[in-house]
Amino acid sequence: MPGAEAWALTKILVMNSILKRTELQRSLKAPELQRSLKWSGNYRARWHDYRARAIYHITLLKAPGCESFGRLGGDSAVPPGSPGSPYLIASPTGKCIKEALRRLPEIHPSLRLFQYALMPDHLHLLLSVESELDDILGRKLAIFKVMVNKLSSQEQVFQKGFNDQIVGPDRKLDAIYRYLRENPYRLAVRLAHPESFRRVTTLQIGGSAYSAYGNLQLLDNPFKEQVVVHRADDQPTRADNFNRWLHCVANGGVLVSPFISKDEKAVREAAEDVDGRIILITDRSFGEKEKPASRDFGQCLKNRLLILTPLSENLQTMSARGRFLAMNDHARRIASLR
Repeated sequence: MPGAEAWALTKILVMNSILKRTELQRSLKAPELQRSLKWSGNYRARWHDYRARAIYHITLLKAPGCESFGRLGGDSAVPPGSPGSPYLIASPTGKCIKEALRRLPEIHPSLRLFQYALMPDHLHLLLSVESELDDILGRKLAIFKVMVNKLSSQEQVFQKGFNDQIVGPDRKLDAIYRYLRENPYRLAVRLAHPESFRRVTTLQIGGSAYSAYGNLQLLDNPFKEQVVVHRADDQPTRADNFNRWLHCVANGGVLVSPFISKDEKAVREAAEDVDGRIILITDRSFGEKEKPASRDFGQCLKNRLLILTPLSENLQTMSARGRFLAMNDHARRIASLR
């Protein structure tokens, strides 16, 4: 899809008010396309062929009214991989999901399940399409959902649609395996120690020191993307980048940036519109009794935001340009952590 059209589709997804705020957005309006396209509830990668060979990280969400897929067992004090560490005890519905996963090749022989993580209110799949499908992946997943409904004798186990991350060559499968394996552990720790998801005075990340406020588990997400808009970027490049960023965050990934420019701020607002997760790089740390501004504090309470302040250099003494370049470099390094 051409850049301008992709941008127009993105504008339909996010709130219309954002579209009026930046020169970039004003310059890429396409009212006739807005009238012809509708947001279906899930954000697909418009540049990708969902019939083609690929590896996906898929997330399916529990439907309202359906029983929990299971409950946590184990001890949150025991690290993952050790005897007694947290795990999920499947409910009757959860057991039906497991049975349907065993029968996945019946839907199409090209579907290969590398790993899955069953959680109380969602299901993660690391799924490989080994050869070209005869239909798009979404329809194969719809058949899987119907299979689960029949096995569990329920009308609807999963919500409509799905979230996907396309696992490209820059993604390490080991990091995704670890992320899925440790899902029960992270949930157990979050429930047992909610106070741990607020303030850390000094935190070592990739060889640099930071102060942190918010959800530290966002650092574990293997699908992180840096957001930076360069002045030299033309409109198609900006549109393609915006689509890539919004696809990432709308499907469970994390955007990392200081969000300095108007266009970067618009990306953040669009991400928050779809309840996206953000790692915000800032140049000021919080005192012992300080809290972020109301907007950021609210996102922290929802576990959707981590605020990081680099401590290895005094950003406040730099020129504005030097400070912005340094924060963007920290964002790049953090986004590259897998």
